Order: sequence, then C-alpha cells, then structure tokens
Amino acid sequence: MFKKILIAEDHESVSISIQKTLEELNIPNVDYVYYCDDALAKIQKAIREEAPYDLLITDLYYEEDHRQQKLKDGRDLIQQVKELQPSLKVIVFSAEHKSGIIDSLFNKLKINGYVRKARNDSKELKKSIASVFINENYLSLDLKKDVKRLNSYEFSNYDIVLVSLLSKGILQKNIPLHLQEKDIKPYSLSSVEKKLSSLKEDLEVSSNEQLVAFCKDLGII
Repeated sequence: MFKKILIAEDHESVSISIQKTLEELNIPNVDYVYYCDDALAKIQKAIREEAPYDLLITDLYYEEDHRQQKLKDGRDLIQQVKELQPSLKVIVFSAEHKSGIIDSLFNKLKINGYVRKARNDSKELKKSIASVFINENYLSLDLKKDVKRLNSYEFSNYDIVLVSLLSKGILQKNIPLHLQEKDIKPYSLSSVEKKLSSLKEDLEVSSNEQLVAFCKDLGII
C-alpha cells in the first residue's frame, strides 16, 4: 500500500474525513494542505529531500479567499505536479459530475482515479486507492456509464457550435444566419435541421432543450 500521501482539500471537514479513511487503511505518512500552492511546495520539498509522495488526493475546485494563489484550482495543481513528478499517482475527489470534464481529467491530465463526493464516498475512496496502487485507473460505476455514453459519440466542432447557439437562446431557424456570418459550413437550414435531428437521435433526447441540457451536463458546452 502507499506509504506517503498528500491531501489537498480546502474544506476542513472533508479533509478530516479523508484522513480518517486513510487511517483505516493504515497509511503511515499523511500530510494535508488547504491550498494548491502549498501542495505544490510540499511536493517540491519532498522531491528535494528524496522522500517523494506516492499519491496526491486533491479536490478540483477551491474557494477564493484573502490569500493570493498562483494555482487557482486542482487542474493547475495536477498539471504542475505531473510535470514535476510524472510518476506521482493522482486521485481527484470532487463534487463535479460532468462526464466531459471527468473524461478530460483522465485523457489530458492523466489522473489515475476519480471519486465523486456523494453518499458512500468513503468506500469509493478506499476502492480507488486500492485500484490505483496496483496501477489500475479507477472511476465509480455510476460515472463510468456517463463517460461511456459520452465516448460513444464523438462531438465535432460543428456539433458543439450548433448546440452552443441553441444554449444562447438562438432559434433553430435563425442558426443558419449566425453560421453564415462566421463562415461555418454547411449553413443551410436543411443541413442544420438534419444535424440536430441526428444528434438528438444518437444521444436519445427528444427536443433541442433536452439536447442543450444533456450537453451541459456532459460539460461539452
């Protein structure tokens, strides 16, 4: 099992909950910080002292306060530590549920596990730590279904533009004009209607409103 873990979490109650979970796993060395900048400093110091961390558990979003920070959120922190210590395992522990955002964390930032803050999250965190320790990425079953659904359809830039325009309250019949102004093709009304119809069919939604809501939930727009 991991020997040295760093917790980066700005809410004290959540941090204490994670610490208790790690105590149950008999992790011998656990440090915790409330700011991303402090987390990066801890990791840098550990590397200098040749006693690096094995695992970083971090939230994704951090509330701003009186203290000025260079790293604004968990994304920035993960990107920095992965460049500094590529072998460091990372588990994100966050309330974020949008599949598009979660998927990008695995694909772009190469995190090793994701646990959503919800009921039974302590059990999920234990499972994720055990999985990541044996070099298996971890994502809870409920989130896996959403990410699989996201990956079953590859959104093109054209798709995203159409749904984004709908989300701004632009009527379907007026979308061609906006596309033509930006020289985005095809911009005929029939092409727009066919594409939106195809999107709704593939994503199993029945209206443009549901399509917009679905894409917002996925983090596509």
